Amino acid sequence: MTLPEIDFTDPATLTDPPGVHGRARERSTVARLLIPGMPMHAVLRHEQARALLTDPRFELSGIQYQRPGIDPELEPYMRSLQEMDGAEHSRLRRLVAPSFGARSAERARPRVRRIVDGLLDQAAGPDPVDLVTALARPLPMAVICELVGIPEADRPRWHSYGEVFATGQGGRLGEIIPGFVADAKAALAHRRAEPGDDLLSELVRARAEDGDRLTDVEIVALVWQVVLAGQTPTHLVANGIAQLLAHPDQLAALRADPGLMPGAVEELMRWCGPQLVSFPRYAREDAEIDGVPIAVGEPVLVSIVAANRDPRAFDDPETLDITRRPGRAGHLGFAHGPHFCLGAGLARTQAEVAIGALLERSPGLALAVPATEVAYVPDPATWRLAALPVRL
Repeated sequence: MTLPEIDFTDPATLTDPPGVHGRARERSTVARLLIPGMPMHAVLRHEQARALLTDPRFELSGIQYQRPGIDPELEPYMRSLQEMDGAEHSRLRRLVAPSFGARSAERARPRVRRIVDGLLDQAAGPDPVDLVTALARPLPMAVICELVGIPEADRPRWHSYGEVFATGQGGRLGEIIPGFVADAKAALAHRRAEPGDDLLSELVRARAEDGDRLTDVEIVALVWQVVLAGQTPTHLVANGIAQLLAHPDQLAALRADPGLMPGAVEELMRWCGPQLVSFPRYAREDAEIDGVPIAVGEPVLVSIVAANRDPRAFDDPETLDITRRPGRAGHLGFAHGPHFCLGAGLARTQAEVAIGALLERSPGLALAVPATEVAYVPDPATWRLAALPVRL
């Protein structure tokens, strides 16, 4: 069987991921990803992609993350839920789910709005402003610091940790992890001594019916995951604003009816969500996906960008439509199944508040450069803008 190939080093893949992944999807359910040093398969169509994310024949725990330069004693603090399967994953998920649910995200809305207003106040003025650096990038870490309960004096350092992930500087992990672990431990000790209305205090109090509780290492690892995954709103907000400006009919519809915002954020996550591919799963046994053999131990991932524009799942998928009804298929921007994004509710809230406040406060919002100069960073796994210069 001849499968289509997607070359992660090809400039076309980097500049037009929906087009490259989409053309492969129309040829086959599965493609080969040409990734230097780690070739693997990708599932492109929505039905089979969704199935893979819940298929017990494939596991995440086969991932061997490379964290060069990390002190082995600090590795346990870096182990996120994305590296766990089965009973271990279920136990932690059960303990922490109440702290990350829809109610918690909704309770955070007034805090998020205060942060957004503060950032927009700083950006206000007659000169063009880069919404990536002025709003989208600082927002998630400001929210995380507020909700986790980080002391005000320590927040600049936490913003520097978030900057590493938001700007794709993974090579600096060895530099920041010792400081992060020390700061997270200190914040946890403070909240054990003086509980408050924050995530750390909730995680300290979390207890299952059988009395099971989180260890300090597990709590710090969860905070690490919050920082790591919490950068999604950075790129969703920036991408979303850029795409609304590129589709003035959709922008006008949203201005005319702000009640469309929750659905608009879902559609923007489908249309221009930042995560292009999922974490790879590893076959626990010899398996097949739509007739394509996958040998035991082989990695396979989901092409989120292809699945989210699959015409088999979405009507008119190549059209941005903020009034789109969820229908029979939901987007996979936050994954699916047991590893559905723990912070999806908070990410949605941040995007809704940030985009809504910007449109409310800036009726004349417009690009400050030609649309052709709005460029995405060449990254085969993440769709993110280098800058978004606008006039407020």
